[in-house]
Amino acid sequence: MTAAGALVTLGAALVLLGIIGLFVYLGPGPKAPEGASTTVVLAAGSGVAEVAADLRRGGVVGSETVFVLAAEVTGAAHRLKAGEYAFPSHASLQSVISAIAEGRVVRHFVTIPEGVTSQVVMETLMRADFLTGVVAAPAEGAVLPETYEARRGDDRSAVLKRMMDARDRVLATLWAHRSADLPYRSPEEAVTLASIVEKETAKPEERPRIAAVFINRLKAGVRLESDPTVVYGLTGGRVLGHGLTKSELQSQTPYNTYVIAGLPPTPIGNPGRASLAAALDPMNTSDLYFVADGTGGHVFSSTLAEHLQNVAKWRVIEAKRNCEADAVAGQRAAPC
Repeated sequence: MTAAGALVTLGAALVLLGIIGLFVYLGPGPKAPEGASTTVVLAAGSGVAEVAADLRRGGVVGSETVFVLAAEVTGAAHRLKAGEYAFPSHASLQSVISAIAEGRVVRHFVTIPEGVTSQVVMETLMRADFLTGVVAAPAEGAVLPETYEARRGDDRSAVLKRMMDARDRVLATLWAHRSADLPYRSPEEAVTLASIVEKETAKPEERPRIAAVFINRLKAGVRLESDPTVVYGLTGGRVLGHGLTKSELQSQTPYNTYVIAGLPPTPIGNPGRASLAAALDPMNTSDLYFVADGTGGHVFSSTLAEHLQNVAKWRVIEAKRNCEADAVAGQRAAPC
């Protein structure tokens, strides 16, 4: 074979190798061992060889050597990031390397609903099986209810600290810009009132007015008479399961605002941003009372006489609803 023929043969071989290499790099990878994707956790500090071994054991790549070679050639070998990754079945080598180099890890979220107790916060964190460690319930009202992102292996105490730090930042900002003449001795007392507001209404637009009612009552030396505080004193915030009875309204707990004057000793849950804002910037109103209006909201009044009229209207609505419920259950003949 002439020198020219050898060069042509070598060139053809290199082209063929290049085509094969591109196919291996860009073509479909192994089928996922189970389901539509495979999850692999790459430990912090892992080198390219260790990453390749983890991926092969997980069935994501077919060859450790080919992965290492591709990572070195593309310059990604020193940019591989630790974390949890989910690779779709038949993921190409190119997509696998790209995902790890860019740190496209699996995203986990912990959601804390507005108003839940700190016991529920702790239980939520403990149920998150992608987290590690053990955590105790924080002080009531110390957490900002929101959705928080976390990675597999994050410590529960670190996630909880982020929740508490978030509340501290929001509270500090709202406290610095609070309305004048509020009856709080400390930011924590504002959190306590906000936690009551959170439990009293599900309508965001009502929160500043609900807050105003309680603030007006505090200023006037009138007891708050908030049902959710009574429930918290009886159950620690768990659902009572029935309407409050006369004896329960007279229960001697530090949280029964029908019995005690002023605010209860601690918040009764973890209020959200809107309730915190309402407690520190309430509506300007003379209202001292509110009662359900039958539509999910409340009707407000500034005098006891008006309030009693509104209560009477609510009792009629409540009686009709109870009658209709009994009729549906077959315990009462319709119509109501």
